[in-house]
Amino acid sequence: MHARKLVSIVVPFFNEGENVKTFHTSISSVLEKLSDFEFEIVCIDDGSRDNTLEHLVSIAAVDSRYKVLELSRNYGKEAALTAGIDHARGDAVIPIDADLQDPPELIGPMLAEWVKGYEVVLARRVDRSSDSYLKRKTAELFYKFHNQLSHVKIPENVGDFRLMDRQVVEAVKLLPEQQRFMKGIFAWVGYKTTTLDYVRNARTAGDSKFSGWKLWNFALEGITSFSSAPLKLWTYIGGIGATLSLIYAAYIVLRTLIHGVDLPGYASILVAVLFVGSLQLMSIGMLGEYVGRTYIESKKRPIYLIRNTYSTKEH
Repeated sequence: MHARKLVSIVVPFFNEGENVKTFHTSISSVLEKLSDFEFEIVCIDDGSRDNTLEHLVSIAAVDSRYKVLELSRNYGKEAALTAGIDHARGDAVIPIDADLQDPPELIGPMLAEWVKGYEVVLARRVDRSSDSYLKRKTAELFYKFHNQLSHVKIPENVGDFRLMDRQVVEAVKLLPEQQRFMKGIFAWVGYKTTTLDYVRNARTAGDSKFSGWKLWNFALEGITSFSSAPLKLWTYIGGIGATLSLIYAAYIVLRTLIHGVDLPGYASILVAVLFVGSLQLMSIGMLGEYVGRTYIESKKRPIYLIRNTYSTKEH
């Protein structure tokens, strides 16, 4: 008999105290049906301020499959996901959200595709009616905008929920950047990929931790992480502006030679100055995004720090 392959399920938690027990019940019922595999569940408490850690530790004390990583503070989902992937031992790794909007029932079909030889199995949301209209539209615009600018194409409506073979996981761990956009990192490494479609569920409890402002910054992070096109865009805008200015200057010279000098238009000058000034500030801000990224990467700080680790063996 061949030894059963180990599958690691990586789950970041942040203030999900209401969801922990529901998640444990749901994931357990799914894994019981997949007896051909062994499982470990790597839970990352990302500096929760509620009773999330307490619930996770109590589960880890009685369920040997659970390993809980307590981060020293809230580092954000991307860092928590990185911590889980770094500590996952499985032959395959499946990141999943704790809110159960990504259905654990898809784990079985993912493993079936992995057995067929696929190294990455993506889970694509074909129905996002559980999300607000604004969230759906902004997500759609982000994917289109990002994929137009970047050479690394991110599959539309595919989140972190996926299966990755150990070879893919080791490739992901080779990418050392401090500011991490995991969807882009997953897409960058490539490998033999297939896709499964599913309907996104509503949250079982609690609220989303991503506000509109956080989502905007997340989108900006994704674009600046995998494309320098915004910098090139401002070069083109500057070139077009300079060309139009030269054309207008030639027009003014010709008009002055023909009609003489008239009273200058203060309103048009004010509008032109404000317009050009705003473009300059926007271009400086975009440049600052890239300079800031370089500054942060140059420090080489760790992506996360672990305060404690909990598992059955330690109780």
